[in-house]
Order: sequence, then C-alpha cells, then structure tokens
Amino acid sequence: MTLANSDIVTGSINRSLPARIAARTGGGVLRIFLIAVGLLWLVPTFGLLVESFRDPAQYANGGWWEAIVHPAQLTVSNYESLVQNSTMLSSFFNTIYITVPATILVILIGSAAGYAFAWMEFPARDVLFLIVVGLLVIPIQIALIPVVKLYGVMGISGSILSVVLFHVGFGLPFAIFLLRNYFAGIPRDLMEAARMDGASELRIFFQIILPLGMPAIASLGIFQFLWVWNDLLVALVFSNSSSQPLTVALASQTRQFGSSIDVLAPGAFLSLVVPLAVFLAFQRFFVQGVMAGSVK
Repeated sequence: MTLANSDIVTGSINRSLPARIAARTGGGVLRIFLIAVGLLWLVPTFGLLVESFRDPAQYANGGWWEAIVHPAQLTVSNYESLVQNSTMLSSFFNTIYITVPATILVILIGSAAGYAFAWMEFPARDVLFLIVVGLLVIPIQIALIPVVKLYGVMGISGSILSVVLFHVGFGLPFAIFLLRNYFAGIPRDLMEAARMDGASELRIFFQIILPLGMPAIASLGIFQFLWVWNDLLVALVFSNSSSQPLTVALASQTRQFGSSIDVLAPGAFLSLVVPLAVFLAFQRFFVQGVMAGSVK
C-alpha cells in the first residue's frame, strides 16, 4: 500500500461518525434534514401568526391548526381590536421609545470607548478595561434596589428615561468589550497613514474605525435591540402605567385573560415580528462580527 493510500485509509478511520455519515449520504440529504429542522423550529411562530387572525370564539374548538382546515375562522378583527386598545398601542410606541435610544446610545458610547481602549494611550487604560470586563459578570438583580433609590432622588422614577438609562448602563460593558477587541484587529498602518495626512482622532474614528467596524457594530445592535425589546424585569421595576412597554402590557393583559383574549395573540405576534425582522436584516453581519470580536 502506498503512502497516499495509507493516509486516505487513516483519515477515513480517524473521522468522526457524523462526518462519515455526512460524507456517505451526501450534502443533499443533510441539507434536506436541516431545512426540515428549520421548518419545525418555525412551527410555533407560524401557529402564533394563525392564532392572531383567528376568531376568539373558536379558541375553545381546537388548536390553531383548525383555522387551516376551516379558513372561515380567520378574521382581521383581532388586529382592529389591538389598534383600538389604547393601552396596547401606547405600550408598543413606548417600546420603540425605549429600545431605539437604548440601542443607539450603547452603540455610540461603546464604539467611542472601544476605540479609546484599543488605540489611544491614557493612564490606567488596562486597569480600566479589566474593570469593564469585570462588570460583565454583575447580575442585573443586584442593581435594581440601589438604582430605584437613585432614580427617586433624581426624580425620574417611572419615566421612559429611567428605563433607557438602566439599559444603557448595563449594555455598555459588553459593548465596550466586543468593540474594543474588534477594533484592535484593524491594521495600525491605516490610522498612521491617516494621521500623517493630518486627520484628527475624531475623523479617524468616523471615517475609518466605524466603517471597518460595521460587522461588530451590527452584531452589537442586534444583541442590544433584542435584549431591550424583550425585557420584562427592568420594565416592571422602573416603568409605570404611562411608560410601560409591550412586554409589561401583555403580562397585565394576561391577568385579564377573559376580557382581553382578542388582543393577546396579535399583540404577542407584533412583539415577536419586529425583533425577528431586525435580526433578518442584519444577519449577514452577525457571525462575522461576533467571532471577530470574541476571538481576537
């Protein structure tokens, strides 16, 4: 047996069982299996979509699949009730007012701090970065009571601003850690050449760092948006009836299930579809940004 044949035999023996199965079945079968798993994963989302259009009077007659067999059960009256429900409508806009500023501020402040930690020299830079990394392990629950007392002194308790500030404060450590590690991988020669041409640090940041850091920034935006949009704990603690987001409104409507059954399904689907659309819009940046920011 030649050396090449020996290597082939040895390589086939050393391969794992899943690798050998994939090699024998071919990429087509594996692709079909993955598509089937993906479709199975989407069944609850599709079921919620169908249920959101289903007549509430038919809920007791079976599951959402009954509406597929009997399309007459589908109606848009649920979404009309949702639009006419002032509590749900205002909560939806409150969610936008909370999520958008909290995401933008974390991206802007985290990008500036990440650039400073990666490429600027200042006293105790490494010590401060270690403190930022240490803040990643602090749970939110520890800060709830102290921050509630602080907001009471500041006079912003129960406002949208209080929820935004809390999300920004707890979102910054991860943002700085992710973006600093990504920015550190940008070639130094680019910035040195820009400085030789007379570019200021501000110009380098906006015209070189931010465009090159878009994969990591997009990944951070997805993380922050999903965390803030789906948050319930922070909103329960810091918001009131006039500033509550959609998650709190849905939870309160669940307690009144008999009188608000027509808005629960469309409200839940509305709460689901917005972050799903954001993720799909930026998914091509997701893996590249996370891997570059965490491995470097």
